[in-house]
Amino acid sequence: MDVIEVKDFHKSFGSKVVHRGVNLSVRKGECMGLVGGSGCGKSVILRSLIGLEKPDRGSIKINGIEITGFNENQLVDIRCKAAYVFQGGALFDSMSVEDNLAYPLREHTKLNDKQIQEKVLQTLKKFGLQGSEKLMPASLSGGMQKRVGLARAIILGPEIILYDEPTAGLDPYNTKKIQQTILELKKTGTTSILVTHDMPTAFEVCDRMALLLDGRVAAEGTKDELKAGEAADHLNRFVNGEAT
Repeated sequence: MDVIEVKDFHKSFGSKVVHRGVNLSVRKGECMGLVGGSGCGKSVILRSLIGLEKPDRGSIKINGIEITGFNENQLVDIRCKAAYVFQGGALFDSMSVEDNLAYPLREHTKLNDKQIQEKVLQTLKKFGLQGSEKLMPASLSGGMQKRVGLARAIILGPEIILYDEPTAGLDPYNTKKIQQTILELKKTGTTSILVTHDMPTAFEVCDRMALLLDGRVAAEGTKDELKAGEAADHLNRFVNGEAT
């Protein structure tokens, strides 16, 4: 079953046409890589999946349910099911690491304070971040901020995770940590989309990839499929900086 289904997705910003009919589907438990040049609208699609952007035309279905017409109240349920991992971590600067992770639990569950604290500590330990709960975001490295942001995103146990450039700007150690985390989450049956320029990470964690080019999906398939035939020409355009 397709958990995520995007059909004939069109989007413009003023006179700039970004998408000209994108079609994309993601199966249950699959990690789909969404790759392409800067400005090709990868993150626009990601944000549209939780209602932060609206397509000018087209369909977006989550678990078979059309969401393009949802209001803010209806989108709350979608945003609990589909966690968005922002590129910069998007932590609340005025809150400690512990409070950042506790926030969605307080907003969307009926857990008491003790249960919330236990859940936060368990999640931090899972990410190798134990001992950081009292730290403020400003005192964390870029890599730690991204890992805390990822920990907060998954603390509600989402069915879907949307990764927006999770390894951008990271050193090899933290990049490997993020890769390992994505692979571990895949084992739980989580469905995900990874937006990235980091092709080694995409090849490492994704089951399939879709290459955005000229406003459409130019090629889609496994790593081996993308390296063969006509798909290879499209992939080479991206790797050589010709994709738009």
